[in-house]
Amino acid sequence: MSVEILDGATIVNFVEDEEAFSNSVCNWFAHLDTDNDGLLSYEEMLKELQSLRVLETHFGIDVEPDPEELAHVYDSLFTQFDHNLNGTVDLEEFKKETKQMMLAMADGMGFLPVQMVLEEDSILKKAVERESHILAA
Repeated sequence: MSVEILDGATIVNFVEDEEAFSNSVCNWFAHLDTDNDGLLSYEEMLKELQSLRVLETHFGIDVEPDPEELAHVYDSLFTQFDHNLNGTVDLEEFKKETKQMMLAMADGMGFLPVQMVLEEDSILKKAVERESHILAA
């Protein structure tokens, strides 16, 4: 993990760089697709969703989430990605929803810099690295 400074423009510029964004999303998808069938099942996505720790903290203090509420959140998030509701997420669905989520995050952040703790292999970290390489050139 590392602490990085980013703003909405960092994310928007990354998403608009079709090659960088597509490569990152394809790599993330391949990492999640543990059975290598080109589709993400609920079980494959659940591991990633659980790593988000949705509803598990309150002002930075861990709390015990309601299992039913958490299951509902995970189901809703999976359905958000599964556009055709066939029970799996293909690469195009994954890419489209990831793009929408990233742009929504950028919109919410605005253009004032924000410090965030980012996982080394996260898509946000890739956006920051892209921006750093451009600024260093």
